Amino acid sequence: MKEKLLPSLCLGMMLLASSLQAAVTNTVLIGDYFFNPTNLTINVGDTVRWTNVVAATTTHDVRSTNTAFAWASPNLTNANRNFLLTFTTAGTFPYYCNRHVYATMPNNLHKEQTGTVSVVSIALPPSVSLTNPSDNFKYLAPANILLQASANDEGAVTNVQFFSGPALLGSAATAPFAFTLNNAAAGNYSFTARAQDNSGLSATSTVVNVFVQTNAILTAPTLQPDGQFQLTIQGIAGQTYTTESSTNLTNWSAILTNLAPASSFNVTDVTSTNVLQRFYRARQDL
Repeated sequence: MKEKLLPSLCLGMMLLASSLQAAVTNTVLIGDYFFNPTNLTINVGDTVRWTNVVAATTTHDVRSTNTAFAWASPNLTNANRNFLLTFTTAGTFPYYCNRHVYATMPNNLHKEQTGTVSVVSIALPPSVSLTNPSDNFKYLAPANILLQASANDEGAVTNVQFFSGPALLGSAATAPFAFTLNNAAAGNYSFTARAQDNSGLSATSTVVNVFVQTNAILTAPTLQPDGQFQLTIQGIAGQTYTTESSTNLTNWSAILTNLAPASSFNVTDVTSTNVLQRFYRARQDL
């Protein structure tokens, strides 16, 4: 006997995470009378360590000329050669050695002992995740599947594309980012969303796996020599089917549940050896 199946939709959802670049510490060597490197470019969140490599003979210091982010180190001597500073905002930050640029004694005057730290922002890709369908949702074919995505960026998200496997389904340029796949046939689907920002950077969500189900068909009923009864289920590979039996078409009992290894597979009722009449159906639940 054939029974109309309800489809089950299985979706596995993963979040795509944008990786942040780790902050680093950059070293500037202080000598007589220079900074090496003189001009340094770093990222927001990085740290600069100034090290006086001639501290045993000459004291130096480091002082900013940028009033928006002013700093002044202590005297860097043999007892304390290092000064560390973390830069949290983008910009250009000139600095100098106050002890020598503004020295009162002519022999100590060295106006050339200056340097610059340029701090730039790190361009990060957007973050994106599929928010609909929900995990393990079930559909009956033909299905209208609403794909929705959440996408964020430090700048602006300019486009979100929706894919089924490698195939582009559609896109949305503004929030809420959504696309509807209409009349999806029975089968297994792997959906992703890809977001792009105004810097041209992009990121792809983790995969959402969806099963769209339709009627299963029972074929090839065969009585085995030992009295067991075998049937063939025509379905969709990778979907789950429960085979049930009844003697009166009213009360049904599950015999076994199978994850279909192929679109056509056999099931055997090992309890049928002493049964004169029995009906069968294959079922999937929403």
